[in-house]
Amino acid sequence: MLVSDVAIPVVSVQPVVLAAPDRGVDLRVRVSAPVGGSGLPIVVFSHGFGSSSLCYGPLVDFWAAHGFVVIQPTHLDSRTVGLPPDASRRPQLWRTRVGDMRLVLDRLDLLEAAVPGLAGRLDRSRIAAAGHSFGGQTAGILLGLRVLDPVTGNAEDLADSRIKAGVLLATAGRGGDDLTPFAAENLPWLKGPDFAHMTAPALVVAGDHDESPLSVRGPEWLADPYHLSPGPKSLLTLFEAEHSLGGIAGYEARETTDENPERVALIQRVTLAYLRHALGIDDADWAEAKNGTPMGRIESK
Repeated sequence: MLVSDVAIPVVSVQPVVLAAPDRGVDLRVRVSAPVGGSGLPIVVFSHGFGSSSLCYGPLVDFWAAHGFVVIQPTHLDSRTVGLPPDASRRPQLWRTRVGDMRLVLDRLDLLEAAVPGLAGRLDRSRIAAAGHSFGGQTAGILLGLRVLDPVTGNAEDLADSRIKAGVLLATAGRGGDDLTPFAAENLPWLKGPDFAHMTAPALVVAGDHDESPLSVRGPEWLADPYHLSPGPKSLLTLFEAEHSLGGIAGYEARETTDENPERVALIQRVTLAYLRHALGIDDADWAEAKNGTPMGRIESK
């Protein structure tokens, strides 16, 4: 029996508010955890541009129901925050997101205490970062991806050794001439990513019908985080999937253009299997997942 065949009830608490004086507004966080079990590994999940910690239930609920504590910060670009379009903080949104993820890790004691019955049940040696779209870049930075800061012109190492593995879903690829004029003008943090230092293990998930308005290269651009980074990495390419990958952003999310419950179920199982493999919990489900599926293919290096 696969681990993914056995689910247990989940409790979610939100918002847990973390004081962040230098951020302009305190950080709101959602924590989801299984009601039972101990030695629970952790996933810190970064949402896509404009989304929030209330989204991505299909993944968050599934991971939590199968033994993970999932922590979701709401970044400043979320529509729920209402950051003005001309806010001076916008060019640094990419950096603030990374700071949000670090703050979550720094305040694990507080987050643990906010969930009834969770105290003493976390395994802090097994932490992964995951994210969709802009959130995939955020997670990637914690794994070693370097971004050319549009303000300073530097590409700093912002990797966090507490993060042992990652899952990057529909994540931006190479910058420069690969960007559309819109992306180059409005999303300056995409101009010069350097994947060469992203050495931590990661699963990259990309749809072969994801025609991003940010790149002139088409769907293959979303596979760059796999091809341009060193191993160990794996790539799940989903056939006919668009940017929402079948509906991972929410059970009834309006931005889903390719609704496909079977595809979402596949992503649930494969990502869970990968997280358990990459964090040293169990390899059986990942070995089975790599045997392939008619809905996609997995390759590794």
